Amino acid sequence: MISGALRKMLIAQIGGELTAHQLYMAISIYFDRASLRGWGKLFKQQSIEEAQHAQKIMDFLNDNEVEFDLPALKAMSTRFASPLAAAKRALESERDVAAQFDRMAAAALKEGDHRAHQFLQWFIEEQVEEETKVQALVDLIDSGINLFQAESLLDRYE
Repeated sequence: MISGALRKMLIAQIGGELTAHQLYMAISIYFDRASLRGWGKLFKQQSIEEAQHAQKIMDFLNDNEVEFDLPALKAMSTRFASPLAAAKRALESERDVAAQFDRMAAAALKEGDHRAHQFLQWFIEEQVEEETKVQALVDLIDSGINLFQAESLLDRYE
């Protein structure tokens, strides 16, 4: 049985994942507007992955017979000061999400909810990969490389 506190955290995380979905879609739009289609595609794929993460949490809650409403989402701007600012915003989001999953895992352990703790381990592993990938993108942009030329390197980050 998922505790009330952990249940609330998981439901809130659905909103967090869908917000990350919106953020990555906004970044994709930003890059598409700049004719950096490869960058746009990369962030669009990441957006889809974030929506899949939300679905994974919803499936877990449904499988555990938890009724819930979807959290409300706020509007997301598609404007960023620069490509580097957009990528840094993505990295900030990934770090925030990682911290949220760490807090949920700690709550699951505290509550003795080994099922939820095991479920959350997948996300914790995923966050390590996501943070590493986005940090590499920040570093690539920050290197000063021509972003049009850098599109040929993006398949490394998919």
